[in-house]
Amino acid sequence: PKRKKVVLGVGDAKMGAAVLEELGVQCQTGGVVAELMRGIRLHFPALVRGLTAQSAAKAQLGLGHSYSRAKVKFNVHRVDNMIIQSISLLDQLDKDINTFSMRVREWYGYHFPELIKIVPENSMYCRVAKFIGNRRELSEESLEGLEEIVMDSAKAQTILEASRSSMGMDISPLDLINIESFSRRVISLSDYRKGLQEYLRSKMSQVAPSLSALIGEVVGARLISHAGSLTNLAKYPASTVQILGAEKALFRALKTRGNTPKYGLIFHSTFIGRAAAKNKGRISRYLANKCTIASRIDCFSEVPTSVFGDKLREQVEERLAFYETGEPPRKNLEVMKEAVVEASEVVAEVKRKQEKKEKKRKKREKRRLEALAAAAEDTAENSVMETEVRGMKVGHFCGGLALSWMLLMPGGRRRKRRSSSSQRSQSQSLRRTGWRKRRRRSHCPRRKGKSWQSLSRRRRRRKRKRKRRRRRRQQLGTLRRIREQRSVSTWTDRLTDRQEPGAATHPFPWWPQLCPVAQRPLGTCHSPSWPG
Repeated sequence: PKRKKVVLGVGDAKMGAAVLEELGVQCQTGGVVAELMRGIRLHFPALVRGLTAQSAAKAQLGLGHSYSRAKVKFNVHRVDNMIIQSISLLDQLDKDINTFSMRVREWYGYHFPELIKIVPENSMYCRVAKFIGNRRELSEESLEGLEEIVMDSAKAQTILEASRSSMGMDISPLDLINIESFSRRVISLSDYRKGLQEYLRSKMSQVAPSLSALIGEVVGARLISHAGSLTNLAKYPASTVQILGAEKALFRALKTRGNTPKYGLIFHSTFIGRAAAKNKGRISRYLANKCTIASRIDCFSEVPTSVFGDKLREQVEERLAFYETGEPPRKNLEVMKEAVVEASEVVAEVKRKQEKKEKKRKKREKRRLEALAAAAEDTAENSVMETEVRGMKVGHFCGGLALSWMLLMPGGRRRKRRSSSSQRSQSQSLRRTGWRKRRRRSHCPRRKGKSWQSLSRRRRRRKRKRKRRRRRRQQLGTLRRIREQRSVSTWTDRLTDRQEPGAATHPFPWWPQLCPVAQRPLGTCHSPSWPG
């Protein structure tokens, strides 16, 4: 039979073109398709079997989260957001430290104006001002500490001589306290900036090692921050990376139809500063090309390494030497082949270390689980032992009660056992005959109710006797078990060890408190049923 033509309705025209190209199915987009999709979306829980409103709500929530995550450029595996925040904070700290240092210079310059020319560095000036304080108190004894700060003995001697002949005004102790406090804050900010720079260097080596090896950590972080993320920077062409950060100059040149800028943020790289004036545009274009390659390698590689960045840096060095001396550089194909071989070795080593670390982690987890299982078993055994000991104590208490009853009533009634099976059978036969006679007698109308009432009473009496005999046998059996387990009972040994030295060892340490009759020396009990 001839196949019918099928038209597929899709909501996106680009998706329809892709379906037509791959599968050869005609697609349609328009108002009717939109209305149909709207109706399907409205009645979707009824059309799909097993779909609940809760599942549909969860699916919509997951889709919203994924869309929002893509919009805010949140990547779980990359930490380029930390790089963006770090470089922004580093720029702000540079501005603040410069402003505060100039304030300290102006404030302390009224007292010691010659120190500004001797110590031009901001952080060192704050440290020296905090160390000197009042210049009239500076002496030869303070020269060693001053040398440790300025790292120059000649400069320290110059500061000492200038303090003796300074033309600055005198300063009050209160003003000096405020200057020292403010200098301490500026010094702490400088120390924090150094730590933040180390943190940025470590993050760049983890996220973008090739880019940081090529152009430096700070310039690479500025490029990532200006682009918004490492992924956006990898998507930019080399022409955009070249003028990234010089947008104002670019738009001004386009507006006035002037010359466009040759470089943006990459101007702070050392390569452009080392190039001649006529070669700055060439080297900036070449450097932007290599930065684009490095950012793409860092963004889309599973195990980022700095091998490609080092090779790209060598290429930029060779191109810079070519502009200066005319020596031809190596071809890019040869350099990349070498980089691929070295990178494969580095990646294999990194994976081997990761596998080794994962094995160690699994071993630690296994040992931890075994320790937890052993602890759980010990806890269970201890609980079982406590239950057994509690049962033994209860058995001992019951045996003690039986023994005390025998001691208090030595001539008590005891049921004699039948001597032979013939006597037992005879008594049973007599009981059966009596039972038959009683049953025959109970047919009398006048004594029927009375006979059955006495019969039920006798049954209850015999049942109570059987219970008492059974309980008696259980008590005697418990007493026998106590007598057998006395030598191996751990808690009995503990209680026996607590007795006073020289006291007579009793088979049951709790016995004298339980039975006052038994508070006599061992061996004087008149009952033959005494244990031991």
